[in-house]
Amino acid sequence: MKKLYIALSFVIVSGSVSAQSTLTQKADKLYNRYEYVSAAQEYLKLVEKGKGDGYIYNQLADLYFNMFNTVEAAKWYEKAVETNQDPEIYYRYAQMLKANGKYAESNVQMQKFASLVPADTRAISFNENPNYIPRLLDKQKMFDVSGMEVSSDKSEFGAVLYNNMFYFTSARGGSKDYGWNKEPYLDIYKADYNDDGTVTNALPIAQLNSKYHDGPISISADGNTAYFGGDSFRESEFEKDKAKKLKLGRNNIFKSVKEGDKWGKVVSLAFNSTEYSTSNPSLSRDGKTLYFSSDMPGGLGGVDIWKVAVNEDGTYGAPENLGAKVNTAGYESFPFIADDNTTLYFASSGHPGLGGTDVFQINLVSGDATNLGQPVNTEKDDFSFSFNKDKNLGFFSSNRNGNDDFFKAIPICAVPVTTTVTDAKTGAILANASVAIVDDKSNVIATEMSNDKGEVTYKVECNTSYTIQASKDGYESNTFGVAKSKGEAVTVAAGLKPIEVIITETEIILNPIFFEYNKSNITKEGAFELDKLVQVMQSNEKLVVLAKSHTDNRGSDIYNLNLSDRRAQATVQYVISKGIPAERISGKGLGETELKVNCGEQCTEEQHAQNRRSEFLIVK
Repeated sequence: MKKLYIALSFVIVSGSVSAQSTLTQKADKLYNRYEYVSAAQEYLKLVEKGKGDGYIYNQLADLYFNMFNTVEAAKWYEKAVETNQDPEIYYRYAQMLKANGKYAESNVQMQKFASLVPADTRAISFNENPNYIPRLLDKQKMFDVSGMEVSSDKSEFGAVLYNNMFYFTSARGGSKDYGWNKEPYLDIYKADYNDDGTVTNALPIAQLNSKYHDGPISISADGNTAYFGGDSFRESEFEKDKAKKLKLGRNNIFKSVKEGDKWGKVVSLAFNSTEYSTSNPSLSRDGKTLYFSSDMPGGLGGVDIWKVAVNEDGTYGAPENLGAKVNTAGYESFPFIADDNTTLYFASSGHPGLGGTDVFQINLVSGDATNLGQPVNTEKDDFSFSFNKDKNLGFFSSNRNGNDDFFKAIPICAVPVTTTVTDAKTGAILANASVAIVDDKSNVIATEMSNDKGEVTYKVECNTSYTIQASKDGYESNTFGVAKSKGEAVTVAAGLKPIEVIITETEIILNPIFFEYNKSNITKEGAFELDKLVQVMQSNEKLVVLAKSHTDNRGSDIYNLNLSDRRAQATVQYVISKGIPAERISGKGLGETELKVNCGEQCTEEQHAQNRRSEFLIVK
């Protein structure tokens, strides 16, 4: 159903311009009346009788394309391209293959398309970055996505949330079917958005809906003005196609202002026309600019995104095309302008995407269109994205499950953490230092080498604690805490001391090698410290070390003595595993005979942990 609102007209031009013969007359008539379900049945009857040819294959491919039945469309385009070299057929074939996740095959068809029309913006974009799919698939996730129970078994989209009121467009309640896809006509609905995230009490807005298609809707910040899409038939505006005996309507934008608690008169906007469509309005929060989709003259492709100034006296300026950073030779639609009046979300089939239509965002002041990536976008059709700043929550529609349904998009807050590694004594930059970032569960997320500026930058989640582990040959490895951030960039100064500072005449001083309660295995934190010992012993080939291991005072003396000995041996084995000869390190368990904190039976967990330690004495 939403393909209608992407095309913004009841007319989508087919690759073929005339009927083949009287053989297809019945099917062609249904096709020309946009009754695609019935038309497909008639064309398929001819194919089953062995009368299929390039014309019929192309008609089938186009009608399935218009209904976004990607599997059937790809099937018939494969046959259609054998006899029809229209570049647009190759492009549509590529889009349908991509929508089915067949990216390599899609690229083959895009290469053919680009070779036929190299000046087309879609061809230029493809040729500049033909292998963009892996980059999109590897892109850092921006949102978590979940389905919404308010979805029905009919098409629905255009979800926007204003002051805890959830507005949307749906075919769920109509009684009259539309021939395009045998679904009821669309209506605008209003529902309650509850604190627990559920949507209840969904009811059609009778004062705005007509017996034709209506929606999507945009509401002003004060809640008193509504702009919404609808059929021009409600104003008795249409074009007559005498040859096909059709009345061809357009999508128009309408406005209504509240009178008390009810919506007032519905008015058609001055720049509507029977020669082109306008739809999918989105009003800026300051009420000064209206964004919309249209195939009006002066665009870059089939459907573009435009804006128009809303004057204080209620009149409108001249519509302005948003230009090549937003629009392509394909379809751009479903604009949504965010609260900051500069971030625009929109759906596009022309920008490089994962399939069908993808959701993009752009800063209209500076920047280029950015694909939101997975999981918002899929190989299917993803569109109609809106964002509520107060709830920090987005909504969009997708047919990834076979029907146009609603989904929530929960932002993943990402914070850049930049670590600069230096010599703590001289301040000199340390390039090629190993910098790891560790989460609050001691999991190493990633490890990279510092660049020639001594820097490594990671993106991490907001409001979460992390630790930086930095190390370099000749220096004492160290850890540095990363403070929680709500979104602001974080810098970490990682000054490393020369390794000599941890060596005294009698011992090698490391940070405590703590063990978990009742365990003797080396932890990640312990390994990080023991690597310092390994580095010292590698640099001093005659050094012989004794590792003394201790326990806390819980458990019996004998048990603790055995436990500490296992810990000492685990320590020794770790160092040997790093290439240090066995004769240069030995271990001894002392149990609880040399407590660091003699706290009796009143020990805290922190004090117990301090007693569970290893020490490293220089024997020779």
